[in-house]
Amino acid sequence: MRLFAAIYPPAVAVADLTARIKGLRVAAARHARLVDPANLHLTLAFLGEVPDGRLPDVEHALASTARTARAPRLRLAGGGSFGPGRSTVLWADVRGEVEALDALARSIRGGLREAGLPCDDKPFRAHLTIARPGDRVPEAAIRSDVHTLHDYAGPQWTAGELILVRSHLGGTPRHTRIAAWRLAGR
Repeated sequence: MRLFAAIYPPAVAVADLTARIKGLRVAAARHARLVDPANLHLTLAFLGEVPDGRLPDVEHALASTARTARAPRLRLAGGGSFGPGRSTVLWADVRGEVEALDALARSIRGGLREAGLPCDDKPFRAHLTIARPGDRVPEAAIRSDVHTLHDYAGPQWTAGELILVRSHLGGTPRHTRIAAWRLAGR
């Protein structure tokens, strides 16, 4: 099964961002591949394919991290894009206690590696993917949307829960929440 560890923003933050996304040029583009609001999340660690029998090990590693991790105060604000051509991604930036979020991601990844579990080695960059326009949207439209997101500042919220998610690939990607752990308070 294909797994990742994430934090999901609360409904109020998702609704606020979704309202802003509706005004972006990418939202009107025919094949821009907007992320379903129910799937908007901050990926902290991508495990990739994990054998079913290793699921208890994944859950133990994440539970151990959650017991000691501080719940950071965050806000979705600003945005940007990365990746050329077909790989272009439009994202909302994460602000607030990003250092605590970064520490949480490092702790999760360290715990997974210690347990001999797979984990993406890419450096952690706190962001929330909004769309995968690829090369189906003109670069000028992407630049315009990044400029529009520059002044965006959503509501502040506490990231109080770590979620283990199964990703189902296909025409319409789906996410299934497998387990959740409360982060140790503030």
